[in-house]
Amino acid sequence: MESFTERRRAQLAGDLGDQLIVPSYRSPLPSPDGTLLAWISDRDGRPRAWVAPFGEEPAAPLDTEVDPTVACDVVALSWSPDGAWLAVQIAPGGGERTRVLLLSPNGVERREIAAGSLAVTLGAWSPSGRQVGVTIYGPDGDGTACLVDVRDGSSTVLASGPAAVVCAVSRDGRIVVVRTGRRGRRGLELIDLWTGRRVELLPGHDATVADARFGVTGSVLYLHTDAGRDRPALLACTVSDDDVSLAWEVAARGGDDLDAYALDPAGARAVLSWNVDGRSELELVDLRDGLSSPVSDQPGDVVTGLAFTRDGHTLLVASEGPTMPPGITRIALDVPLAEPVAVLPGEIEVVEDFVEPTLHEFRGEDGLGLTGWLFRPHTAYGAAPTLIWLHGGPEAQERPVFHPLFQALVAAGVQVFAPNVRGSAGFGRAFSQADDLDQRFTAITDVRAAVTFLRTSGLADPDRIGVSGRSYGGYLTLVALAWFPSLFAVGVDVCGMSDLETFYAETEPWIASSATTKYGDPVADRELLRSLSPIHAVDEIRAPLMVVHGRYDTNVPLGEALRMVAALEQRGATPRLLLFDDEGHETHAVAHRAQFVREVVGWVTAHLQEPASQTA
Repeated sequence: MESFTERRRAQLAGDLGDQLIVPSYRSPLPSPDGTLLAWISDRDGRPRAWVAPFGEEPAAPLDTEVDPTVACDVVALSWSPDGAWLAVQIAPGGGERTRVLLLSPNGVERREIAAGSLAVTLGAWSPSGRQVGVTIYGPDGDGTACLVDVRDGSSTVLASGPAAVVCAVSRDGRIVVVRTGRRGRRGLELIDLWTGRRVELLPGHDATVADARFGVTGSVLYLHTDAGRDRPALLACTVSDDDVSLAWEVAARGGDDLDAYALDPAGARAVLSWNVDGRSELELVDLRDGLSSPVSDQPGDVVTGLAFTRDGHTLLVASEGPTMPPGITRIALDVPLAEPVAVLPGEIEVVEDFVEPTLHEFRGEDGLGLTGWLFRPHTAYGAAPTLIWLHGGPEAQERPVFHPLFQALVAAGVQVFAPNVRGSAGFGRAFSQADDLDQRFTAITDVRAAVTFLRTSGLADPDRIGVSGRSYGGYLTLVALAWFPSLFAVGVDVCGMSDLETFYAETEPWIASSATTKYGDPVADRELLRSLSPIHAVDEIRAPLMVVHGRYDTNVPLGEALRMVAALEQRGATPRLLLFDDEGHETHAVAHRAQFVREVVGWVTAHLQEPASQTA
């Protein structure tokens, strides 16, 4: 029988969950003339594009709807260098078949780039603003990187291949840098449009991170990459009409990843965002002499976006933290001052119930060092009920960001442990590739190692441990429930793959093409994929399972969820299916995120509560 304490905790968690679903502000982007700011916010319920003079908020977002039957979420923005257009990448239904619109800053004019294509994604603009780089995807799985003339729609094909992207265009429009390659095997190619010459940048080195942009003068090309090294760093090379110099190191740290960087409009400085044990550390570097200094008044723990204002004296930072929703802060670089640009409406009331996570170290079963973030209730003592949360990717990283679900679970008395198993980003290229192909068998045991750590350290009640995660983390959840059934009392799979063979057959062709280096080839490695698929071990799953999915998800198609639910029902289990009709691989709508938190908290707490014999 549920105790009063458990009921009160669930009520508090539900209330807190609703309060935590607040508007977010991301992707700050100043206009080229410095008068306007564009950003993405879900303040009206879904992610939209907003444009206003600095310090102001418009009454309504730009109109980016293209289909009256489905919501179109904004996922990326890019100003044309002349300020005439704001390029907007939208995802109808939150799905993978994205489209690119050009909008005038006042929203009056609108054009679509490569209309009718299966999917289109944004790349870099030419400095003149006359051409915009896009990648057009078709049913063959390759992306075609093009420069499209915004005046007449004509295009220049640059390259085709897995995940081809237009990274940079020189000032005179002659040189283009394109990224191609499958996951973990990226490369950068320089293309001279006048002569047809192609030069592989950093030849002989594959990369997990590969991006490039030209400096202000156009003679220096900056490379953000981990090619030939374990950690992403900032490199540079000079580019002339007939030569490309060997790359030199601008900024690197042996133990930290470079997450992102921004160049000031004058070309003299750069701001770097370093990933230091999951938290962001901002650094200002003088590109002329290499001297650096920390950026004071950094806002949230994790920086998600960087941009200089036109005068180069101010930095716009998108960031968030465990107790700080995603927002945008304006930082003056010469004085210790931080001023909010987009103020979140209202305040979160139950601040005293928030927890700051602590970082814990543990080891995989083969001795590999691993880490995880523990969100522990203030009132917890001894072994507590615990939910293990597994992030997606797997080339992503669990970091101390704003997690409404985590805080709501903690308010309900359930601690959350979010590990970074091998394959995660943020720990170097060797670590991120340590789960490729047949190494995944060992990677899966990292989940069991996390349970062992929680139990032997006395942090978790061994009889009240659950496992959950989204995307790849959802897949890992299903595998853990099937392979280690005695360890878990409950599970939550959010848009995870249940069968790697059907995933390859039904996902978007460009996603399948890029994933072969990570999971295996669907033909050559069929037996490997089958042996790693939890659907074939469904009879071993004992814990009650909630499955969450979006109907418009074509990354991990809905069939992955439906097959797992059907297989469990066929053997007499009663899984819970939470289906969002107008969501894709991400849950974007504010109302749906609130529902997700409420229902997952209710499911987890119901199965991790104390036995009736121990409650009043």
